This record gives sequence, C-alpha cells and structure tokens, in this order.
Amino acid sequence: MLREEIARRLEKQVQTERVLFNLVRIIFLTLVLLVLWNVWSVTTAHLTEQFLAVEQQSDALIDPDEGEDALTPENIEAYILALTLRLREDQLSVSVGNDPRPRAFTINPGEPARYIAARLAASGFVSDADLFNLYLRVNNLDRNIEAGNFMLAESMTIPEIAGELQQARFEEVLVTIPEGFRAEEIAERLAENFVIDSERFLTAVRQPQSLGFLTDYEFLTNLPAGASLEGYLFPDTYRFPVNASGPEIILASMLDNFENRIGAEGLLGGASGMSGHDLITLASIVEREAVQDDERPLIASVYLNRLNNTCRDVGGRYLQADPTVQYAKGTTGDWWWKPQTIEEYALVDSLYNTYLHQGLPPGPIASPGQRAIEATRNPGQTTYCFFLATGEDGRHVFALSLAEHQQNFSTYGYQP
Repeated sequence: MLREEIARRLEKQVQTERVLFNLVRIIFLTLVLLVLWNVWSVTTAHLTEQFLAVEQQSDALIDPDEGEDALTPENIEAYILALTLRLREDQLSVSVGNDPRPRAFTINPGEPARYIAARLAASGFVSDADLFNLYLRVNNLDRNIEAGNFMLAESMTIPEIAGELQQARFEEVLVTIPEGFRAEEIAERLAENFVIDSERFLTAVRQPQSLGFLTDYEFLTNLPAGASLEGYLFPDTYRFPVNASGPEIILASMLDNFENRIGAEGLLGGASGMSGHDLITLASIVEREAVQDDERPLIASVYLNRLNNTCRDVGGRYLQADPTVQYAKGTTGDWWWKPQTIEEYALVDSLYNTYLHQGLPPGPIASPGQRAIEATRNPGQTTYCFFLATGEDGRHVFALSLAEHQQNFSTYGYQP
C-alpha cells in the first residue's frame, strides 16, 4: 500500500511539472511569435515604402503613443540604449582637458559614426569612444554628421562636440585682423575661424627662418637674427582656407599684403630718419597708443623726441610707453596687461620695459597699420615730450615739460 501511495504521488508531481513546463513553452513561443509578427509588420511597411515610394507605416507607428509602447526590436533597443546613457549622464559634461585652443579634425565622406568616435578618442577630444557613439545614437545625431573640416578643443564636452559635427565649415572664410593685434591675438583669431591651429601658426611666426620664402621679400632681408615676424603680419581682411594645410599659405598672404601696401621703399626715406625694423618697432607702439588719426603723427613725434634725447625732463632716452610693458606681461586671456598703479611697471623685468630700459624695445609689439607706419616715418614736427589720455573718444593732451604734464594729470582727474 505504501509503495502504491508513493508511486501515485510521484506520478502526480511529474504531471504537474509537465504542465508547468508546457505552460512556459507556450508563453515563450507566444512572445517569440509576437516579436516576429511585429518585425514582419515593420519590415512589410518599410518594403512597401521602398517599392511604392509611398510613406506608409505600421499601425503601431501611426499612433505615436502606441508606437512608443509597441514591443518592436527598434523600441526595445532604443529603450536599452537610453537607459544606459541615463546611467552615464554625469560623464557627458566632463571634458578631456582644459585647453580651449581649437585643433583641426576632418571627417571623410561616408565615414561611420563609430569610426569617427574612435578617431576622436585617438585625437584626444573624447575620453570614451563608446560613450560618444552612444550619445549620438540615443539623440539621433549619428545620421546627421557632415563630412568636412572642423575645429575642436579638448575643453569641449561630448554634447558640444556632437553638436559641432552637425555642420561642417565652409572651405573658405573671411578673417579680419585689426590694427594693433599682437601675434598671439592673430593666432587666436585664425583658430576661432577654423583656419589653422594657433600654436602651429605661432611656431612659424616665431621661427621665420624655417620658412623657405622669406628671401622673396626685400623688406625682410635685414630682419635681425632671432627676430620673429611680429609687426609684419599686415592687418586687413583676408580670405583664408578652412583647415589650411600649413602656416605658409597664411603668412604668405599677410607678407604679400605688406609688400604691396608698404614694401621696402615704405620703410625708408622718411623725415623721422628711422627705417626698417626700427621703424616697424616704433610704429607698433604708436599703433597701440593712438586712436585718432590726427594724433598719430603727434604721438610719434613725442617718442622720437625722447629717442633723440631732447626731453630733459625724462632723464634719458626712455620711451616710457605703457604698451611695451603690457606686451611683456601679457598672458593668454589677458594679452595687454593693465596694472593697478604706474608703480607696478617698475616691477616688470623685461627688455620690453621701456620704463627701465632706454631706447627701442627688442622688436615690434603688434601689427601696425599703414597710417601708423606713415605717421612714424613722417611724424609731426613738435617739441612735445609727454602726452596723456583725456578719456574722451580716445584723444590725448600733449605737453612740453614735466610740470605741464603734471598739470594735465590734475586737470583730467588722474590721481597722483
């Protein structure tokens, strides 16, 4: 009896397990059939669109609400990707570095997004190629990436880089170089307009002997040993290629312009008696000081009177030009340093400090325009030894003596 009872219980347990197993198989088969049916529905709709060139969608896609909830492979994949990105959302705002200087990056036609992500990581623009590619896919940005040239920076976040890649830059761009820009400011302006990396440009400016075409320009034949091209990057509006192959094409345009507008002849024979590199050096200081055209010859005359040692109150051939010290102390983001008091100038240990060193500084401090060069070449005939900004439209008041200059300080509200 006991054996029969045990046998009945075992048989009942086996039957129960079979029922559960078959139930699981039925549920699984139902899910598979449901997925296959949805895939077939979507595929059929897509094929119909392709063959009939008519925009047709499955019922699930016609109703936005129903489409979002439909158990399609696309929706399942999109949900999983979005959830993965949400878990890593805090990483999207973290940039690779702090360097804001743009560098060139090129995307080739037909290049897949995952390859672009890998190259961005290899170039040091993103730290995680998979995360970048995930961000593109979740936000449907991968299909809108354009082939072309871009300028990216290490300080950019993943969303910023992804947004930048949605629109390639034009092959050429107009760039305006204002009068009085120093070489670093020109380099930044070029980088901002996606022309060339700033450091690559500055290296060429600071080492012009490495360029093979300097001998083509007569006005550069007497360039002092070790001198840069500071002062000869003629200010104007230029049409430059985007993502230029090298600095040579940029510098050639600027030097050609200098040749056409000034040339070697424009650096000789003026009433000032100055020529060549010295003339450009003083003209760059005049450019930084003068605002009004009619004052350029007067400001040039003050500096020439000091250089000629005709200003006894100055106590020597000291230019005492604020822009030269500002140039010496300039740093990234603050290229023209402004002291709180004039006494701070004495603390700047540099050959460009014309308060401490007599005569001209070692070289130009900026790119002078044609008017500043001509004013320095043919200055006003004055005996002025001092000038002071009045604070009105960039104008200055001029003085013959230190006493008169000090009176101007009081008149225009300067603190002693």
